[in-house]
Amino acid sequence: MPPARLRRARAALAALAACLLPLAAPTAPASASATASVRAGAGADAPPPLTDGFGLTQVGTPTGSATNFVITVTTPQVAGPHTIRILLPADYASRPDKRYPVLYFLHGASDNPSDPALAYPALTAAQSMITVIPDGGLRGWYADWLDQGTAAGAQNWETFHLTQVLPFVDANLRTRTDRAHRAVGGLSMGGFGALHYAQDRPDLFGQVLTMSGANDLSTDEMIIRGAVVATLVNAGTVLCGPSDGHPCGLDFGPTVSSDAIFGSPYPVFNADWRWNAADPVARAAVLDHTGIAVYTGNGNNSPGDMEFWAEGTAKRLKQRLDALGLPYRFTDYGDGTGWGADCHGGHTAGCWAQDLVDYVPRLEAAFAAAS
Repeated sequence: MPPARLRRARAALAALAACLLPLAAPTAPASASATASVRAGAGADAPPPLTDGFGLTQVGTPTGSATNFVITVTTPQVAGPHTIRILLPADYASRPDKRYPVLYFLHGASDNPSDPALAYPALTAAQSMITVIPDGGLRGWYADWLDQGTAAGAQNWETFHLTQVLPFVDANLRTRTDRAHRAVGGLSMGGFGALHYAQDRPDLFGQVLTMSGANDLSTDEMIIRGAVVATLVNAGTVLCGPSDGHPCGLDFGPTVSSDAIFGSPYPVFNADWRWNAADPVARAAVLDHTGIAVYTGNGNNSPGDMEFWAEGTAKRLKQRLDALGLPYRFTDYGDGTGWGADCHGGHTAGCWAQDLVDYVPRLEAAFAAAS
């Protein structure tokens, strides 16, 4: 790359990291029922007992109800304790002969499964599937980091989820374990994670959902690379606009190198090859036997709203799927008009809640058809 072009690329990426809080996942206010908590073993409404295994060790006791509860686990793969929220259908306890398909739902940056608001109403209302919401870290990006020697400690998020959480869930709950009855979906950072997991392990997931996702890591979308870098170096201003009125945090943990996850983000002498190798758009052909759903707004056509940029990545993914001739469902609700009372087209929970209202019945129907 000519020196002048390299300087421009570095300057652009530095500016993005300095001005963006990317792809944070604000969540809606929790209802009183969602925040109610009971300890395991405290009665008929207690969470079912789960047994340690697959490298996971439970810490303390589960909190929540029999159908909406949180466990805390530790693993050598990722530093620190981590929560996993599990949502069970209402008939789970009364139907010991029944097995259920599973949706793995991945949250966005700066969020955590311990937040009751991540149990979106459409997920808790689902009556024919289990939903598992594993911790993806404040900025884990659903990847095994290239640099495991940072101040953040071990950061093997993909290994944690796919080789530990998934078999742990299958061993402890009555799940359908074939790919046709397992889906992965996510919002914002989790939208990237869902595509990444479905592309890395198409043998595991028959359906994939990305909502307002970071769907493109190529140099065509340097803004997304800048968003990832911003979480690593703790830079940015609030652009996520959480619907619950709380500002998104700017502290994602210890400041680490911009190269920590995928190596150098700069397109010089192919130094950014790992970013390109992880780009969901470039890898779209892997999804040829997978049900695909993409949701996005337009951020009211304002570059100051992260949804404006997310829409660009969604359209680029759509173009690639069209070129490949792959079927998919694409929903662009624009400024949110007609897409639920709380959606105004931004990168907010009000829109994601409505995405799930639309998507969950379709997913349950796909699971039923696979049976």
